[in-house]
Amino acid sequence: MDHSTQKKQPTIPRPSSSVLLVSSKNELLLLHRVKTSSSFASAHVFPGGNLSTQDGPCPPPEDLGRHEDSPSYRRAAIRELFEESGILLAKNRNSGKMIAVDEPTREAGRRLIHQNKATFDEWLKEQDAHAQPDIDQLIPFTRWITPTNVPKRYTTQMYLYFLPLPTDVDKSVLAELPTEGERDELESPTSDGGIEVTEAQFLPASEWINRAQKAEIILFPPQFLLLHLVSAFLDKEPRVGASLEMQKRRQQLVEFVHSGSPSWAQKCISPKMLQMTGDGRSVLGLSEPGPELKGTDRKGESERVVIVRFKKGSAREVEVGWKKDVMQQERQKSNL
Repeated sequence: MDHSTQKKQPTIPRPSSSVLLVSSKNELLLLHRVKTSSSFASAHVFPGGNLSTQDGPCPPPEDLGRHEDSPSYRRAAIRELFEESGILLAKNRNSGKMIAVDEPTREAGRRLIHQNKATFDEWLKEQDAHAQPDIDQLIPFTRWITPTNVPKRYTTQMYLYFLPLPTDVDKSVLAELPTEGERDELESPTSDGGIEVTEAQFLPASEWINRAQKAEIILFPPQFLLLHLVSAFLDKEPRVGASLEMQKRRQQLVEFVHSGSPSWAQKCISPKMLQMTGDGRSVLGLSEPGPELKGTDRKGESERVVIVRFKKGSAREVEVGWKKDVMQQERQKSNL
């Protein structure tokens, strides 16, 4: 057998998770990754990372359950958010109230966890014996499987998490919400000292998109598409209003996430290049779930495409368009 003609097997995608954290002003948290990062170098990304053994069991590569939402993916999302931004999403299992930890203690905890001197759960139990990661409030919002042409591949579960809105809420639930100081603590992200992240910041989804379109920041297709979808609901004018209006927008977003066939909570997307545009950008189809899920009932997004210029490991000039319109426009251009 001529081994030189054998097709090279794609890299097994590593399980990871990310969280779209929405602030009390309906802004999104993004992190600026260091330029030496092994993946998404210099880009702005949602907090997240690879699953660890401390997050719980994950099915082996041959098990299709590896690509489904699970407590392990959820714990990884909460742990990575804490490690990368210092924001702690944990509750006392008895009272249901959020755990408040002062910044110096949180910073010390992040260092211990980074240095593998303590697990996230061990550190959390030291703060409150009844503490547990607030995984139940995570809302699945697409899964992404890296295409096979990329050396480092991931199967990434994305989640939405809403931090509490400010004040004008029903008094009967006020006791369950963080106090003013605790909310400030939840919304004061910091970098991890340059280990993986140089900056952590909340901004409106539309502002992140605007910065990317001006080439001020780098957003890769998954982050750009999800910000594009979120912005349509959370950034309506006036962007900041009464809590009732802010909550209404959140509810509309959640309804959207659970709409479609499959719903955006269930979509599994492995981008595939459909064609090049006249100006040399890639048109990425989003309908396929990737080779690991080929032949299953898992599907992606069939109506939209992402247009992007890949250059030296970076993504620029990113747009989201309707597949039908984009393909028709490119056909018309080619016929001129």
